[in-house]
Amino acid sequence: MTYQVLNQAPPLGDYDTSADPVLLDSLVRGGAEWAVDEVSAVGRLAGSEHMRKLGQLAQAHPPQLHTHDRYGNRIDEVEYDPAYHQLMTTAVEHGIAAAPWAENRRGVHLARAAKLLVWTPEPGHTCPISMSYAVVPALRMSPGIASSLEPRLSSRVYDPELRDPATKPGLIAGMSMTEKQGGSDVRTNTTRAEPLADGSFALTGHKWFTSAPMSDFFLTLAQAPRGLSCFLVPRVLPGGERNQIRLMRLKDKLGNKANASSEIEYEHAIGWLIGEEGRGVRTIVEMVNLTRLDCVLGSTGGMRTALKLAGHHVRHRHTFGKALIDQPLMRQVIADLAVEAEASTLAAMRLAEAHDRAVNGDPTEAALRRLALAASKYYICKRGPIHAAEALECLGGNGYIEDSGMPQIYREQPLLSIWEGSGNVAALDALRALARDPEPLEVYFTEMEAATGADPRFDDALQRLKKEFADPADLEVRARRVVEQLALVFQGSLLLQYSSPAVADAFCATRLDRDWGGAFGTMPARTDFGAIVDRAVAA
Repeated sequence: MTYQVLNQAPPLGDYDTSADPVLLDSLVRGGAEWAVDEVSAVGRLAGSEHMRKLGQLAQAHPPQLHTHDRYGNRIDEVEYDPAYHQLMTTAVEHGIAAAPWAENRRGVHLARAAKLLVWTPEPGHTCPISMSYAVVPALRMSPGIASSLEPRLSSRVYDPELRDPATKPGLIAGMSMTEKQGGSDVRTNTTRAEPLADGSFALTGHKWFTSAPMSDFFLTLAQAPRGLSCFLVPRVLPGGERNQIRLMRLKDKLGNKANASSEIEYEHAIGWLIGEEGRGVRTIVEMVNLTRLDCVLGSTGGMRTALKLAGHHVRHRHTFGKALIDQPLMRQVIADLAVEAEASTLAAMRLAEAHDRAVNGDPTEAALRRLALAASKYYICKRGPIHAAEALECLGGNGYIEDSGMPQIYREQPLLSIWEGSGNVAALDALRALARDPEPLEVYFTEMEAATGADPRFDDALQRLKKEFADPADLEVRARRVVEQLALVFQGSLLLQYSSPAVADAFCATRLDRDWGGAFGTMPARTDFGAIVDRAVAA
């Protein structure tokens, strides 16, 4: 009898990570109704036991650095588990990397965002997937280089072999910016770029974080004669000779284990200028903005997965004569987690829609994206770790065990807040952008006005936010507070327009009117918990 298993949740089995009207309706509203079937196909793959198993294998067998071969030759290669390559192959085949840039139809970038949002079997490999997507706008600042690389970058073929990019059917891109002495302050970079007679540059320096070091090429920053500039540095040079990029070590990270992050040294590595010399930050920020969007999508995807795992457990676990989900306080916690995940989903999809329209030449949507993305990157990625911790706790001790899947989510979420500018950087970037150009704030407030009149708590929050900007004194000190309010009002406007009355009411009461405690599960007792839980957690 001691070996009989009682009162445990059954295996989750196959499920569809895209089976959510909130997500699919956002696709239709944004003009990507044609992509619903594609997104659903990715969701079914992501939720399959097979793909989840591949994710576990890729995490359990981290990449290994080989600096030399058996004969003593320097090779600077990283070996990945085969499961990692299978995940990369699937993601590229389904257009989650740079494929949308080769298409010319409405909603293609929104569709790609939805696919990334539901592609959740393992988070580490999505780093090179994201960088391969985000690199294209920066490359286009040098049209000759872009025209050469884009066809293979936007290919749906994944080729992990290290060889001349011109001979490969598909390419993966990386980014190498930060240095140990400066971190986010990239203007203090010490890597030098010496111009050569053929128009290329020789780079020498040490980079502190270079993710996915087996990528075919990197965008990197270095000090050229006219100032900090952006360069394209390939792993393999035209003709097949390996570039002088030395992999010094792999980082031993908190999470993101399937993805290699490295320290590298350039020893007169050959690179080509992208954009204008001396305007490197301006050039590479085009890539940074899109990887920030993917941080929002990644954090939101983590919330959705954590909610799914928690919901499955509490529906099948019984205590004190009831299923956990029927215990009033557990319903309160699950409902609160669901409100957070839905608000983040709507915001992430609206930002992706704005990006899609901006790519197609809409200046108003581009202005909205600039401000709302910076604010949402700050807030949603801050909420991810807290959400993961509470969802994990819903499983009790079971959630603390690796097999539950919760620890992977818990370890991953802080990275998305750090990547492309941690909290202070993201908050200050949002406000400093407004100092240069007030248009995004004007566009933002116009967008928010569309939701006024639906709930007085939202209207009051919007007015309080306007007052924050009316007084510029100490705005930098108030940056986190103000940017958080920007993100919350943005989420509230979307919930009031597109969500259920129960979810919108709970959000306005807690996040906007502050009838809320310091932890999840502290919403007002009058909240319609049943409607929220039934909407979010399938039987």
